[in-house]
Amino acid sequence: MDAFIFVCLILLAIVLVMTKEYVDSRRFLERRLQEIYAGYGVPPERSYGAEELSHIRMYYQKHQKADQIDEITWNDLHMDAVYQRMNTCLSAAGDEYLYYRLRTPAADVDELRKLEQRISYFMEREGERRRLQRVFYQLGRTGRHSIYEYLDHLDLLGERKSGRYFFWDTLVLLSIAGMFFSLPVGLVCLFGVLCHNLIDYFKEYRQVEPYVTSFAYVRRLLKGGEELGKAEIGGIEEALAAVREACKSLRGFMNSSNLVSGARQGSGNPLEILLDYLRMLFYMDLIRFNKALHDLQRHMGEVDRLITVMGELECAVAVGSFRKSLGDGWCVPALREEPGKSLFLRTDGLYHPLLQEAVPNTLYAEKSVLLTGSNASGKSTFLRAAAVNALLAQTVHTCAAASYEAPFYRIYSSMSLRDDLACGDSYYMVEIKSIKRIMDQAGQERERPVLCFVDEVLRGTNTVERIAASTQIMRKLAAGHALCFAATHDVELTKLLAQEYDNYHFEERIEEKDISFPYKLMRGPASTRNAIALLRMLKYDEDVTSEAEAMAERFLRDGSWK
Repeated sequence: MDAFIFVCLILLAIVLVMTKEYVDSRRFLERRLQEIYAGYGVPPERSYGAEELSHIRMYYQKHQKADQIDEITWNDLHMDAVYQRMNTCLSAAGDEYLYYRLRTPAADVDELRKLEQRISYFMEREGERRRLQRVFYQLGRTGRHSIYEYLDHLDLLGERKSGRYFFWDTLVLLSIAGMFFSLPVGLVCLFGVLCHNLIDYFKEYRQVEPYVTSFAYVRRLLKGGEELGKAEIGGIEEALAAVREACKSLRGFMNSSNLVSGARQGSGNPLEILLDYLRMLFYMDLIRFNKALHDLQRHMGEVDRLITVMGELECAVAVGSFRKSLGDGWCVPALREEPGKSLFLRTDGLYHPLLQEAVPNTLYAEKSVLLTGSNASGKSTFLRAAAVNALLAQTVHTCAAASYEAPFYRIYSSMSLRDDLACGDSYYMVEIKSIKRIMDQAGQERERPVLCFVDEVLRGTNTVERIAASTQIMRKLAAGHALCFAATHDVELTKLLAQEYDNYHFEERIEEKDISFPYKLMRGPASTRNAIALLRMLKYDEDVTSEAEAMAERFLRDGSWK
């Protein structure tokens, strides 16, 4: 009796420990979810490493299309930082799809109308949004690599067959049967076969172990899809139908991969240890792995479709959170499919979404714009604000502005360039190659015109040739199928290009020994300069600043250096 009571107490203790672990895990999940719900509409604080960003690009790299944002433009506009400012996704599918979305401008109104319906739906319906957030959190991320990197590696395994494993399993059974005829012989045979199987198992498992991670994530993806498939969410019926169909196609994989993903977890449970040895000695999880691999390889398209649909839904939730984080400083853009392919851009209250205290500006551009102004007055920031918002308009249907109206564009820039040591190109060579790619695009008569942004045209060469070449390049761009925004310090261009470009400028205010910048866009060319004034503010020697100022005045008066 005492032994029975002791065993009962041990079992009770095990049950209590397991119950506590379950309750603690549920409490942790609920606390974490409450933090996620409360963080909707709050700028994210997640940090990214360079390696992580490279993995986030994988969905985009697997789904290349024409007219996606190229590397030069993406880097010019600091879009990695914009992406990080927007990304409140909780899963790898959401992370990767949002990145893809920002690099893939929509080509028509229908695509953006569908996205807008989803964004608005989840902004307005907190319960449905939280249900999705719960699924995405439990789906989680893949760790160090993209799910597409794992799936790509599956092809390296080729077609795996289990016939050899069944052969050795049969020898185990025959050895056991042989023990009934001759116990010593049967034991020796059994021992030899089991030793072979154990050694061979570890050799084989080492080959497939890296791929088991992809199985685990696909299983979580399917579980999340099944959870979503049960939902009755009115605004996403089409997406839910696609999720159900993909999960149905992958049901065979779900069943065959169960034993694989559960193996070798080292829980310490005696029953699990016994099952682990049975798996090893009879190749059980390797046989199931081969079956699961076969099922997965047959349905890679459905996995991609499931990742896409889940990513689209989480992207819509993330964009809604981004909008809310901007307060009242956002709008839904009015994008026109202009039959006449007209070139215009009209916006009120435009600002850069990464700036904490941005100064909004208004612009009605009916033709290309030439932007002048003194150093640090805001030219480059305005160019980036206009470019980023044009991109956001056509990707996530959201602008950091009071209003935004334009046709659908192909967007390019040439701004933050540097010399390319790897290719041996000087700054000037990098610059003219960058501008040439824009000219090639502008010269194509296509449905969507080019919207391009150029900062300091041909700054990498001498003044005379810079002005001459810049004039002809800018005329060519304006004459092509393009709306061009260009910033320059060469005020000569404002007169040379007066017919092709509208002139705007930013200016500074110099008061005694202080200088300030209103950052307001103004019509006309710049009439002030501040380079020498900034030298004086930084306490350069007076003889340097005074003589420089005198030389500049003489040149402006006489037209020559003396």
